[in-house]
Amino acid sequence: MLRLTNLKLPYNVKDNKVLSLIVKTLRIKPEDIIEYQIEKMSIDARKKSQIKKVFTVKVRLKNEKRFSHLKIEKDRTYHYPENKYGIPLVNAPIVIGSGPSGIFAAYLLAEMGYSPIIFERGEKVEDRTKTVREFWEKGILNTESNVQFGEGGAGTFSDGKLTTRIKDNRIDKILEIFVENGAPSEILYKNKPHLGTDNLKKIMVNMRKKIVGLGGTFNFNSKVTDLIIEDNQIKGVIVNGEKKYNSNVVILGIGNSARDTFEMLVEKNVSMEPKPFAVGFRIEHKQIDIDKAQYGDSEIATYLGAAEYKLTYKASNGRSVYSFCMCPGGLVVGASSENNRLVVNGMSEYKRNRENANSAIIVNVNPEDFEGEHVLRGMDFQRTIEEKAYYLGGGNYRAPIQIMKSFLSKDKSDNNIGNIYPSYKPGFALEDLNNIYPAFITEALHEAFPYFNNKIKDFAAEDVILTGVETRSSSPVRILRNSSTCESAEIKGLYPVGEGAGYAGGITSAAVDGYKIAEMIIENHLNVAKT
Repeated sequence: MLRLTNLKLPYNVKDNKVLSLIVKTLRIKPEDIIEYQIEKMSIDARKKSQIKKVFTVKVRLKNEKRFSHLKIEKDRTYHYPENKYGIPLVNAPIVIGSGPSGIFAAYLLAEMGYSPIIFERGEKVEDRTKTVREFWEKGILNTESNVQFGEGGAGTFSDGKLTTRIKDNRIDKILEIFVENGAPSEILYKNKPHLGTDNLKKIMVNMRKKIVGLGGTFNFNSKVTDLIIEDNQIKGVIVNGEKKYNSNVVILGIGNSARDTFEMLVEKNVSMEPKPFAVGFRIEHKQIDIDKAQYGDSEIATYLGAAEYKLTYKASNGRSVYSFCMCPGGLVVGASSENNRLVVNGMSEYKRNRENANSAIIVNVNPEDFEGEHVLRGMDFQRTIEEKAYYLGGGNYRAPIQIMKSFLSKDKSDNNIGNIYPSYKPGFALEDLNNIYPAFITEALHEAFPYFNNKIKDFAAEDVILTGVETRSSSPVRILRNSSTCESAEIKGLYPVGEGAGYAGGITSAAVDGYKIAEMIIENHLNVAKT
């Protein structure tokens, strides 16, 4: 197929009109086209008066020799792995965690006949949704099944962004699997695809059913509490402190909030190192104001969807301040997973049609910022901040909230809600956020907000809402892997994967990492049925 780039349509013209652009660009007749496919669609909003949709398309023509000057699309067909080394599996492979890395690893293993056994500490989506709703409405926290833990991982209650900075030929395959299991087909070509929490719940159920139909087994409410290791080889796991399951291949797909599992891994002498992450607050604006600032006219959102933004700033103290996990038309939600510790996150449905926009605004922190040499010192810092936020909010998982004017002036007495009403559940208290974090973080935020206000009109308007605290942007540790086999640095058969292990930064990159690890297992091991 040939590839055409930089084809432009006005923002209010439907995507199917790209066909006429192909005909015009190549100076051919419609009947000369065998097929075409939109490979990518992005928005060019640099000129507010001339906002365009920009397409890259693949075209198959009856006579392609005439167009030899055009770039030919490389074959990007995914090729399934083949067994190379014939090492027998003693038992079916075990997958710990059903977040993106775990579920996609299990998906490929099931497709290839390996009948994986999945252990998830939280509930399946149907039950988990009810448990999370009870937390948001009543402040009743289930520490084993919540926004962080359960089927689909933390991403299930998010905006479901599929953007990633990694370059990997597996990305197209990951997106195809999402579509096969109920995702809208537009994610295959949109520049900034998203699923929404409502779609993610349905997709997770469909993927589970597919895996079970192929011989896989799911075990919910099943926390892996110990690893069985002999002579630096994984031999199995202990679930819920009592039941033993044997396997010489275990995929460790825990999320970045699995703090008790991190502590267990330290006890088992699994090699880890502290890594940088970022902390800050959630910020809320009226979505209509963001639409107007980004598009020039809020009505354009009717055609292009709720507007997004991405902001970065380098503070005078050297800290990076940036927006993270921006959720257009979404909600700020309680995402706690430990008693008496408060953390917030952002969430959107697919339509992104809620009144407020929200995003994390976070500041980078490094291992050397924390006292001591313990590998989990970053995690301990997170816990300390979350406890401060919990008690500052008055308990019962109410979040401390402050308007921008009060935060920047450090005047708690002038902290009254204006036109923007906080969306956070299960509740909030108007408090001063200036004393939650160490000074270097707060100072960087004080510098960044006026700068961001120059980039996006009224970004730091007086009544903009700040909600504390956002501490789970990424894992505070990296579980070390062998560079060639991706096994744990010293334990054969144990495969740390995904965001919790420190090798991914979102749904797509975590899914790719899990898929890659499954490929390596398949290439190395004959499945149980063939041994």
